[in-house]
Amino acid sequence: MAFASLESDDDHEELAQINMVPLIDVMLVLLIIFMVTAPLLTHAVKVDLPKAASSANQSKSESMQLAIDDAGQLYWNGERVDAAQFSERLKVAAALQPQPELQIRAERTTPYEKVAQVMSEAARQGLTRIGFVTDPSPHR
Repeated sequence: MAFASLESDDDHEELAQINMVPLIDVMLVLLIIFMVTAPLLTHAVKVDLPKAASSANQSKSESMQLAIDDAGQLYWNGERVDAAQFSERLKVAAALQPQPELQIRAERTTPYEKVAQVMSEAARQGLTRIGFVTDPSPHR
């Protein structure tokens, strides 16, 4: 925006000056916005995060190997067992302190239903530590 002076000898020359009032208004509005929003950014949600340790687990409890073939037969540490023997061995294992881990090794062609039944029976008998053993080699 240009302004003309009131003197008559200037031959209608325009003055090239920056009007600072709109810039100051914008800066004040931005200052107020930042003053209002800055305290909102400092609020944090309190979350109870789990603690992690990178040291090796020193308490090695025994583990029980349970293999399931594609026909659904159970093998407890290499020995074939039926359903009654399996339930009884789970009861004995659940009573041990510290409780051992049940490591399930199922063939690739074993129906998932059989694996789920084994896990359900182990949980029913009181075993809480159940793991799966897999082959780390790539699938062909």
